Amino acid sequence: MSRLFRWHAALCLAVFLAAVTGALAQVRDPHIGYAYPAGGRQGTTFDITIGGQYLNGVAHAHFSGGGVRAKIIEHKKPLTRKQVNDLNKKMRELRKPQGKTAKKGAPNTQATVAEAFKAFARTMGLEDMDMPTFIELRKKFFDPKRQPNPQIDETVTVRVTVSPDARPGERQLRLRTPTGFTNPLFLHVGQCPEYREKEPNDKEPDAGIQQPLPVAINGQILPGDVDRFRFKAIKGTRLVAAVDARKLMPYLADAVPGWFQATLTLFDAHQNVVAYQDDFRFHPDPVISCEVPEDGEYVLEIKDAIYRGREDFVYRIVLGDVPFVTGIFPLGGPVGAQTTVAVTGWNLPVDELSVDAAKKRPGVFPVSVSRGTWVSNRVPFALDTLPECLEKEPNDAKKARKIKLPVIVNGRIGRPGDCDVFRFTGRAGDEVVAEVLARRLESPLDSILKVTDAAGKQLAVNDDHEDKGAGLATHHADSRLSVTLPADADYLIHLGDTQHKGGTAYGYRLRLGPRRPDFQLRVVPSGINARAGMTVPITVYALRSDGFSGDIALNLKDTPKGFALSGGWIPDGRDKVRLTLTLPQVPLKEPVELCLQGRATIDGSQVRRTAVPAEDMMQAFLYRHLVPMQDWMVSVTGRKRYGSPLELLEDAPVRLAAGDTARVRFAAPKGQFAKQVQLELSEPPEGIAIEKVSPDQAGLVILLTADATKVKPGLKGNLIVNTFMEYTPKPKDGKPRPKRRVPTGTLPAIPFEIVAARPATSTSP
Repeated sequence: MSRLFRWHAALCLAVFLAAVTGALAQVRDPHIGYAYPAGGRQGTTFDITIGGQYLNGVAHAHFSGGGVRAKIIEHKKPLTRKQVNDLNKKMRELRKPQGKTAKKGAPNTQATVAEAFKAFARTMGLEDMDMPTFIELRKKFFDPKRQPNPQIDETVTVRVTVSPDARPGERQLRLRTPTGFTNPLFLHVGQCPEYREKEPNDKEPDAGIQQPLPVAINGQILPGDVDRFRFKAIKGTRLVAAVDARKLMPYLADAVPGWFQATLTLFDAHQNVVAYQDDFRFHPDPVISCEVPEDGEYVLEIKDAIYRGREDFVYRIVLGDVPFVTGIFPLGGPVGAQTTVAVTGWNLPVDELSVDAAKKRPGVFPVSVSRGTWVSNRVPFALDTLPECLEKEPNDAKKARKIKLPVIVNGRIGRPGDCDVFRFTGRAGDEVVAEVLARRLESPLDSILKVTDAAGKQLAVNDDHEDKGAGLATHHADSRLSVTLPADADYLIHLGDTQHKGGTAYGYRLRLGPRRPDFQLRVVPSGINARAGMTVPITVYALRSDGFSGDIALNLKDTPKGFALSGGWIPDGRDKVRLTLTLPQVPLKEPVELCLQGRATIDGSQVRRTAVPAEDMMQAFLYRHLVPMQDWMVSVTGRKRYGSPLELLEDAPVRLAAGDTARVRFAAPKGQFAKQVQLELSEPPEGIAIEKVSPDQAGLVILLTADATKVKPGLKGNLIVNTFMEYTPKPKDGKPRPKRRVPTGTLPAIPFEIVAARPATSTSP
């Protein structure tokens, strides 16, 4: 065997081993399921417990938003059944009387038993285990109501320090381990004194809230649990109790309805119900607001609506006379101008707010109200470039207001049964789009849209229209329709509430005019963990609107050296594509925040959009949602990789004729690479397959084939190729063992396009 051949073989083996290690690490990405308490006050230091899985070696906690520092204090793993049985057996042995002269309960005997138990626990690697601790753990372990939840059984204690000037509001937390960082969880930086529940507090209320309100109450609901808190309130106080539960953990994949459904009840000292809520409008997290009727003690009760519970049913209640915004009007305004907004709510110092959009772009932004140092909850405010106007009453079918398109109408369904009607002039063949923004801007309106001619003949109607960008929505209540006008004439657009409800809170923004083709992007997952030099698949979703169907080119913006995107396109007509990200050859000490952009040509102009990181979450065992996150983070771990990574040699999409084959060339290590590694397509379109893999001068050639009976010309996308090795384990007890397959990585994505079959050629006789 030549030296060159041996060198290539060694290089290939090193590549394989590194890839295998990386692939196995990918399978067991660290994961966290809850954090308790779910926040803390500005200017304080406190400990939180985080439950998760695969958290070995956890060393760092990362918070978004700034102003928060964290230190890992402790990592604990749950006891296995064998450990519980062994400790239980040892405890029984130690508690047995040692002979007739042994004095039951003698102090020296108790001390000896305790020390002997701790010594035995240390032999099992349980350094801090003593008998009282074990007895409590054993109760939980054998509790008949206990559900096995390995995904949250490990716990990490984190000491968090929040600076006094940290911005109040939502943060995202990730833990980092040697194999990368976890998924994000939501926590809050608050302004109130913090309080944690003290069990038991189901039959007798927790009376530990002695300080004056407001206060933030933190707790967990376990199976069948009901938590009660006793506090004092003064007559005339406008009391607000606002729960964060689903906001903290948007979807529990193995629960129905898919989140912690909290109910909130306020009792007076005589156990009379003062107020009750199980939601806030269409949000599942309840909010109570009421005027305190008398000085005295009150009890606040929280539970799950159907008495479910476990450690990740975490809640946070802000209780007191805090400012809380229930609505604004209008729900948006024009870009580049100041808009005066009427504000409604509780404990607010003003009833108007000035929103300055001079330096902002179109989109949706949060606004809030301040009362001294207190900042209210945030509500969305929409900005747009179209002309805007305000609805004016009366505007029913007989007195419809005349408007000129394009326009955004800001209005309200001001009373139950109300219907706003607007008149516009159109020309034959014009396509008019009508879209409502209401529920997506926190309005309770469940809109319905209808277009008629001047005589009342219905031309189009719509109730609900799905917006995949509204990640947490389970009811897409906003309406949208498109209609081609049949003649030069006046037309009416009717807007109402499907449930015939109405009021000052039922605001809307109605967009009317021609199509405005556009798109948004979501990139999944929001966090990537992989070893240096690895190639990993990602998924990008195109949320197309108003008929835009063109190609979208994808690229990384301001990316550190060493990152490479393959298959960076979303072909025309496609709403989703899988592509790959290749990581640097050298591991990075800190996680990197990446930015993915998409660009497309729309009506002759180039449009750029930044992809929003998201998590693909499942709700109620079935429904999937793209839930937006704040950062797209990548952790590059492992050791430095030697040798060049596999590289696709042609950038242009592979043109694969139906019923024919096409060659794809990769630069790859020579020698034994093609012989030792096998390839397979991951989730390919039906009819596309790998026919053959062979080496060539550059490295590797993949021969693709397309079944003409299953694929049609015009199909475009990316092909993802996974690599694996097969080996036969040594015989066991003289018996042969079946082959095993070990994943070794992913190749850079292969863009492809199915084209028409080449015409057959004939030879003249």
